[in-house]
Amino acid sequence: MLSDSSAEAVVRRSRLIGNTKVTREDWMKLALETLISEGVEAVRVLALGQKLNVSRSSFYWYFKSRQDLLDQLLDYWRNNNTRFILEQAGRPAASITEAVLNVFECWLDERLFNPRLDFAVRAWSRHSAKVHRIVNEEDDARVDAIRAMFLRHGYADTEAFVRARVLYFTQIGYYSLEIVEPVSNRLSLTPAYLFTHTGKQPRQGEVEAFAEKVRVRTGS
Repeated sequence: MLSDSSAEAVVRRSRLIGNTKVTREDWMKLALETLISEGVEAVRVLALGQKLNVSRSSFYWYFKSRQDLLDQLLDYWRNNNTRFILEQAGRPAASITEAVLNVFECWLDERLFNPRLDFAVRAWSRHSAKVHRIVNEEDDARVDAIRAMFLRHGYADTEAFVRARVLYFTQIGYYSLEIVEPVSNRLSLTPAYLFTHTGKQPRQGEVEAFAEKVRVRTGS
């Protein structure tokens, strides 16, 4: 996850140690944070270079063009937000409720799924047919991974597909509405969410183990 302070740190460091030390990672971190906080139109080579206190020539050591940078931002989003959903949905689980809890980890740990980045890319997709197509493909891949998870636990094909869509799009809607609530509140509702998404009650100890894992990861 990229925090506001991470981008500021990149800028401060570039000013302290000189232009030659600005790396590709510095450009990417600042570009990602700019995409998240200001939108894709603000991701401009000149503006980023001014914040990093370097000339545009520094940019071209690492990127072919602004479009190359934008393509790499999309790759970053795909290789993080989508990848972790697919990995979590594919993890072995003794029950469907445990399997859903694996996916729930993405919603409660921004190292696995960065909702601000996801929202920024979706906003970008409203102005780019190419990005819109890519977002649709990634949504399909995420839903398909969750559908496969339900199939492995004995659900019929249509039911698995619908449950996967409900689980995934409910959470995307949660982010789109910018609903904010304490982690403790969400954890207290976890058994009800599990029953709603699976039609089954969690097994003994599953929710407690999930809650402890979340507390360790988030420090809450």
